[in-house]
Amino acid sequence: GAQREVRWHDKRVTGSIDFVIQPIKKEIMAYQSTNPYNGKVLQKFDEINDAALEEKLSQASHCFENEWRAKSFAERSAVLARAAAILRERPQEFAELITLEMGKLLPQSLGEVALSAAILDYYAEHAEAFLAPEKIATPRGEAMVESSPIGVLFGVEPWNYPYYQIARFAAPNLMAGNVVMVKHASSVPQCALAWERLMLEAGAPAGAYTNLFISKDQVAKVIDDVRIRAVALTGSEAAGAVVAARAGQNLKKTTMELGGSGAFIVLDDADLDKAVKHAVSGRMSNSGQACTASKRFIVVESMADGFLEKFQAALENFKPGDPMDKQTTLAPLSSAEALKNLLGQVDEAVAGGARVLMGGQRIEGQEGAFMQPTVLADIDKGNPAYRQEFFGPVAMFFRVADEDAAVALANDSPFGLGGSVFTQDIERGKRVARRIDTGMVFINSGASSSPELPFGGVKNSGYGRELSGAGIQEFVNKKLIRVS
Repeated sequence: GAQREVRWHDKRVTGSIDFVIQPIKKEIMAYQSTNPYNGKVLQKFDEINDAALEEKLSQASHCFENEWRAKSFAERSAVLARAAAILRERPQEFAELITLEMGKLLPQSLGEVALSAAILDYYAEHAEAFLAPEKIATPRGEAMVESSPIGVLFGVEPWNYPYYQIARFAAPNLMAGNVVMVKHASSVPQCALAWERLMLEAGAPAGAYTNLFISKDQVAKVIDDVRIRAVALTGSEAAGAVVAARAGQNLKKTTMELGGSGAFIVLDDADLDKAVKHAVSGRMSNSGQACTASKRFIVVESMADGFLEKFQAALENFKPGDPMDKQTTLAPLSSAEALKNLLGQVDEAVAGGARVLMGGQRIEGQEGAFMQPTVLADIDKGNPAYRQEFFGPVAMFFRVADEDAAVALANDSPFGLGGSVFTQDIERGKRVARRIDTGMVFINSGASSSPELPFGGVKNSGYGRELSGAGIQEFVNKKLIRVS
């Protein structure tokens, strides 16, 4: 089927930010559902026209002003809890759409549905406490800070976790009393529509949650529109810079969750088998198409040979196949173009002096966009790969002399999203974690996500937080009320 032009540095969100990367050709459908396992086009959807966009903006604004913001926490909670229950009642229905549109292994798609339900329930249960008025001690009179919704929010979301990414954005903000409009990735339109239908079925009024099939020019119009009060994006550095600049020109707050090249540090006292187990899952989950995936494996010299031997042996066991088949362990990449550009990135790394320890090629004789699990070594600072993000099953392996060298290498990156430290001395692990310049560090595990844990990064990985109590505080008005 028809494919979009994708470049490696635009990672998993190319479909959701094609308005940034390139104009959409009018003769090509902007929203197209293509199965990456066999290339078959499943469905196509037209962009809406300006009149329809205006109708949706007006509906969202009316819903906020006249209905949603006035609902109690209990009323909003009932909607989100019902949405979570529907996901749990019909997980297969929702999961199969993920697998069909972006190729995720079906068990992982089912896991994403379950996590999305958990996020909905988490905010349904905790939002009121998170946003409770805060009394402030003052020498005279009385003072408090109250949290109130700010209005209609606009989100740009990626294809690699089609429901989870929406849940992170929509759940806290709906519970805060805001309404949300979402431009989802152009490659997962059926998932986009499924979530909109989910919210309506759960009892959300029309306009509380709105899916937008819009063009790049219309995205700019939405950001500029006075009814939009804030913008959230999960995407690439390039997309983040463009969207944040546009929002900034309109004095609108933004949150940005951008790229990542997580360091996976193995110290000299680590449990090697445990480290390898988490290294494999940390690099290969979702076929490596995750911003928080472990990507740079930094191993102290005394552990390096043993780690590498076990790591490569485990990667050799992955079996490609139909992601709908629960026996398959290696899914295709999201598109043929994603595979082409990842292979080009590996070729560029090799041309720059990197050595391929295993893989590095397309899997021949296998239907679909399959990439061999790959390990690259001997990547020096002059190699373009040193500062890149590989959005697929490609691991970069580094030997270092000691703990200090590991930390220095981990921090020598434009990204700062996730990271891992493996050691049997937990206090040592905490000390090392504090030295790593990143938004999240996991000791003795790969990166993971849970509703109560804040999610976000620093440096070129973006700013702002999602999930936890922090996630619901991003787009509310912190209003001081002072009584003298």
